[in-house]
Amino acid sequence: MKIKAPSLIVQIFLGMFLGIIIGYFWKESAPALHILSDIFMRFIKMIIAPLVFSVLVVGVAKVGDFKSVGRIGIKTLLYFTTAAIVALLLGLMLVNLFEPGKTMSLELPAVDAKVGIEGTKGFDANNFIEHIIPTSIVDVMARNEILPIVIFALFFGIAAASIGKKGKVVVDFFDSVSHIMFKVTNYVMAFAPIGVFGALAAVVAKQGLGVLAGYVYLIGTFYLGLILFVFGVLFLVCVVMKIKFFKLLSYIKEPILLAFSTASSEAAMPKTIESLERFGCGNRIISFVLPLGYSFNLDGSMMYMTFATVFIAQAYGIEMTTADQITMLLILLVTSKGMAGIPRASLVVIAGMLDHFHIPVAGLLLLLGIDQILDMGRSATNVVGNAVATAVVSKWEGELHVPQKEPDIDDVNL
Repeated sequence: MKIKAPSLIVQIFLGMFLGIIIGYFWKESAPALHILSDIFMRFIKMIIAPLVFSVLVVGVAKVGDFKSVGRIGIKTLLYFTTAAIVALLLGLMLVNLFEPGKTMSLELPAVDAKVGIEGTKGFDANNFIEHIIPTSIVDVMARNEILPIVIFALFFGIAAASIGKKGKVVVDFFDSVSHIMFKVTNYVMAFAPIGVFGALAAVVAKQGLGVLAGYVYLIGTFYLGLILFVFGVLFLVCVVMKIKFFKLLSYIKEPILLAFSTASSEAAMPKTIESLERFGCGNRIISFVLPLGYSFNLDGSMMYMTFATVFIAQAYGIEMTTADQITMLLILLVTSKGMAGIPRASLVVIAGMLDHFHIPVAGLLLLLGIDQILDMGRSATNVVGNAVATAVVSKWEGELHVPQKEPDIDDVNL
């Protein structure tokens, strides 16, 4: 009988647990294990540029197709962009207000100490422009500079969409490249448990077990943000649009629980479609808005990206200026499109942000051990966000009808 290998999250938890044990009992030798996390982070950096570029080109080219769908496409994009900005801002507000990263107080790696200090410099317009417009796309990809890659990908994607069939060949090519890079990401993530083991062993050996208290505070703060977004922001949106928010929740309760338990919003998509049809959303709107939402409107994932980036900066004692945080928000607004629905691709985006602002990328390993717990909450939030988006666009288009039937007890109570 063949024994099934434990899932990646189980392996990561095991690596986390062993790292804590080794770091606590073997304080003298454990710091040397940091080389394992260094190897893993080099793998992560290796895939940033090709993944970001290929996904953005495809995403921007598909947005170009919205000209053909007219009014619905414009309204959908308007809502997605507004919701994304609110989610990003809420993540920034909470992480700056509660400062969960400061509970860890990590030491900057020696090789990055100077770079970390440079990251706190004031805003310089000339320097900012130099880092926006690339003089060579090959050069900025080699150095993993995310912002100029984004700028070039925007031009490239729009141009590819504008020339029709000839451009489609190139878009299809980069679509294949993006899927290949997602596969490469999965291969790289297979090394994550070893990287987590090495990182935590070194951290616990230097900082002691007190660093673990930061995890509890982080989880609580992040879930507070998700609750505020769902029952604050999305609730107000429904009130303004005269959509019965809690009735909508009763119809989509099953896909919410499915997304939460599997930590995958995409796993709940088929059931979400069925639930929204029963709620009264037009089938034409659902088939257009919902699939796009799973690439362009993942509110929980968007909030996580700003939250995680600033959290890691705080953990290393690096203060990001207001200009830095606004720049990060604008970059994430673009780079996250088409990527957030892919498992662990958000970690690659966050790694790119850390690298861009000269924050030690090794800090990302601190989140891997609890990423599953955080992912459960943000996946459930993604489902609610996309359901509300579909209901709002349906309302705008006059295609939100009386529910086909009230949800049965079996439908809403699992």
